[in-house]
Amino acid sequence: MTDPERSAMIELGVNIDHVATLRQARRTWEPDPVWAAVEAHLGGADGITVHLREDRRHIQDTDVEQLRQQTQIKLNLEMAATDEMVGIACRIKPEMAMLVPEGRHEVTTEGGLDVLAQEGMLKHAVQQMADAGIVSSVFIDADLAQIEAAARIGARVCEIHTGPYAHAFHSHGRDAEAPAVVVELNKIRVAGQAIRDLGMRFNAGHALNYYNVQPVARLAGVRELHIGHSIVSRSVFVGLREAVREMKALLREAARQGE
Repeated sequence: MTDPERSAMIELGVNIDHVATLRQARRTWEPDPVWAAVEAHLGGADGITVHLREDRRHIQDTDVEQLRQQTQIKLNLEMAATDEMVGIACRIKPEMAMLVPEGRHEVTTEGGLDVLAQEGMLKHAVQQMADAGIVSSVFIDADLAQIEAAARIGARVCEIHTGPYAHAFHSHGRDAEAPAVVVELNKIRVAGQAIRDLGMRFNAGHALNYYNVQPVARLAGVRELHIGHSIVSRSVFVGLREAVREMKALLREAARQGE
């Protein structure tokens, strides 16, 4: 594969949850997540991600409905594998639904979904969404047993949890060559190869930012990175369109370099 072909494959999904977090701080109508999705699109985003949580702490049902109607790029709905959420997904029909673990006590998603322990229930949820024409993704740790379980339940995409890598990067002087960082990055690399060998799409995300994203974006076969908090944070200073543009440029540059 030539460098231009490889760089064209990597996509950026922008998570706009924290635009809604800001709105919900005042329980008002602004800033509008739909407007944020348009700005992200204009900045080069390939998709929009939102997490409809059980407690509706940021994104609301009406947000998802309006995004489905008005967003011109693909919509990825993060959700717990509950009957309520599967029903919402099947009604709204996002292009992709990503099953994640969820707890009301957590600030953000902590750790990957334990597919291995819930295969029967998750397989049923994945089948329901497949029948509705929705691509199912699972957010999992870089663990071979979880990847194999994801294949058994019929998931078409595995998103590898990059939080441990991001934590190591931050804790070791933001040095991509630090041994602890290399270990975590290699776990993602090995997981990505296993995902591809099993015929699934290799995505990654969580705690990625403008400083740690490129080593992940260089990994062979990674198709899409989902990034939210870092982009929304930078948008406070430069605007969302520019913040997305800067992140997209980093991804494309890294992908051209490749492994």
